[in-house]
Amino acid sequence: MGDESILFEVDESGVALITLNRPEKMNACSGDLLKGLATAYTRCDEDDEIRAVVVTGAGRAFCAGADMTDAANTFDVSGSGGFDDFSAAGCAVPAFKIRKLVIAAVNGHAIGLGLTLAMQCDIRFFAVEGKYGIVQVRRGVMGDAYSHWTMVRLVGLAKAAEIMLTGRTFQGEEIERLGIASRVLPAEEVLPAALALARDTAINAAPLSIAVSKKLLWESSELTPEQVEHRETELHKHIMSRPDAIEGPVAHVERRAPDWSLRVGRDWPEWPSD
Repeated sequence: MGDESILFEVDESGVALITLNRPEKMNACSGDLLKGLATAYTRCDEDDEIRAVVVTGAGRAFCAGADMTDAANTFDVSGSGGFDDFSAAGCAVPAFKIRKLVIAAVNGHAIGLGLTLAMQCDIRFFAVEGKYGIVQVRRGVMGDAYSHWTMVRLVGLAKAAEIMLTGRTFQGEEIERLGIASRVLPAEEVLPAALALARDTAINAAPLSIAVSKKLLWESSELTPEQVEHRETELHKHIMSRPDAIEGPVAHVERRAPDWSLRVGRDWPEWPSD
């Protein structure tokens, strides 16, 4: 990626592995790391050879949040153009906008921005040994990276309030109760499990089907049932008459891997409106 704070590789099955790579700082978020992550996400969205994405951290942490090397100036934006240029988005390209399955392989501690970035992913595997928290209210600021939207829709208001308004740090065993983890595993199993699911999806699930379903899933909480039905209907019309809707059933009956021909970049539908 042209930046050592982010490592990027794509395997033969079309799975991109993005690694936050500041292990000596527990992958704390520098400006370069966040810019590199946005660049990696953009490539994943635009490259049709990439079918699924896994995000993880180097070393024993996923991401320790903001880099507080200079503690007093951690949240000082005066040197970057002031508040006019400030955004609380964290990463300029959130994972939920990537038209591929994005799995967070949270291999260890995820604190503050580290956890709010993970919550933007579609699926999240966490290490049982880690410590996790959206701790910003204990640092004199507040949750970021769309967390007031992602947390409520993923875990509900009461649990989101417990996590975000107390600023507590939770053990790995607790996050399953809170609903933020898709799976909680021993640390050494987190990345292999995430890659296995990503590779299975990359091979067996139709890329365009994943992409349109993902976009609708993430926007569904803001829609009425009637609006969801309308969009499902229009999107079905777009994909049911195309080759993948034939290849999928035939490959299933013939017990072979499907050969998907539709591509997200080339075959993306005009998005239904109400």
